[in-house]
Amino acid sequence: MDFNPPPELTAYLAVLDQFIEDEIAPLQARDDNERFFDHRREWARTDWDGGGLPRHDWEELLAKARKLADAAGHYRFALPKAFGGQDGSNLWMAVIREHLASKGLGLFNDLQNEHSIVGNNPFVLMIRDFGRPDQQHLIADMLDRGTFRPTFGLTEPEHGSDATFMETRAVPEIHKGESGWRINGEKMWTTGMHAATHCCLFARTSGADGEAKGITALLVPAHAPGVKIEEYLWTFNMPTDHPRVSFTNVFVPDSAMFGPEGGGLALAQHFVHENRIRQAASSLGAAVFCIEESVKYARARKPFGKPLAENQAIQFPLVELASTAEMLRLLIRKTAWEMDQMSKPEVEKRLSDKVSMCNYQANRLVCDAADRAMQVHGGIGYSRHKPFEHIYRHHRRYRITEGSEEIQIRKVAAWLFGYLGPRRKAFADAGL
Repeated sequence: MDFNPPPELTAYLAVLDQFIEDEIAPLQARDDNERFFDHRREWARTDWDGGGLPRHDWEELLAKARKLADAAGHYRFALPKAFGGQDGSNLWMAVIREHLASKGLGLFNDLQNEHSIVGNNPFVLMIRDFGRPDQQHLIADMLDRGTFRPTFGLTEPEHGSDATFMETRAVPEIHKGESGWRINGEKMWTTGMHAATHCCLFARTSGADGEAKGITALLVPAHAPGVKIEEYLWTFNMPTDHPRVSFTNVFVPDSAMFGPEGGGLALAQHFVHENRIRQAASSLGAAVFCIEESVKYARARKPFGKPLAENQAIQFPLVELASTAEMLRLLIRKTAWEMDQMSKPEVEKRLSDKVSMCNYQANRLVCDAADRAMQVHGGIGYSRHKPFEHIYRHHRRYRITEGSEEIQIRKVAAWLFGYLGPRRKAFADAGL
């Protein structure tokens, strides 16, 4: 059993580090772009008079970084070679995401915007696997031309984790001689709608509330008649690009259907495990950053004539965090490696509980590590002149999004007690 990362992976991390030094760091240092990362970051990023949206110059800077990363062959790393990627595995992506996040804040990997020089791009594989032949051009429209910018419309004001109870409806209708769907409903947290060309909207088209079948995905033009951004929801970490959007008598033709009629939830679940394991790795990396910065500060800071690090009240909490990080790293990498050995449907059947373990534990860890870093650093740690408050405010969201930790713990429990998953048959055979 070899726990060493493959030499090729270690070499690629060095390539990424050199790319950051040669291309991304100079861009961040140019034209006072540091304002987006130092103590001014929330002010610099947010158009406070424009609904709290991201400022244009902030989003333009992120786009420049992504363009550089794409030209260098890094941005599409996780995608298949057919789409300009490198067939990056889940294990490699987990290691890369931890590595980048452990560097702290920077243009190379600003997680508040899901931005990284090594991108995720979940819609690409969704289009490949669920899109009709006449929809496959959307991949190039998104990656190469920027003419297709989708967002995701699943959560509703009254329904989050209980997505099968969604109230948005789409009914068949003939409009001006064209067969299609008439949509009515509301969606929440439709991230990126301010810049989107389309919303991948999930609506019930058949079946009863609570049934998984009967929900259909529709690609709705963002500026179609009846689509309205009602408000932007200001959050713990600003800026916001998370609106509540209403859909009132919106008509789309049959060609807007994305995936099978009534089978839309499969699209929503298509990338969940990859997203969760990579996000867990990012949270782990950010936690490691907080721990290491605290250790260095505790060695350097000398109140009462001796280093803070000599005090057990400083040592013990950081030891607990470092121990958890070490154990979690092994579980994340093992789970990512196992994911690479099987198909997506098999991951859902055999590994879903382990992915959930990684995700909710990593999200708790980074919040605890950021909080401890603030405490170790004292007043300066609480200030915005250190990044810990930003890390805490950003990562706190992941204990709710990507599947709340309660939902993920419930899934682990279902696997553990044999109500779902591989142990179900064994408990049934035992009469339990």
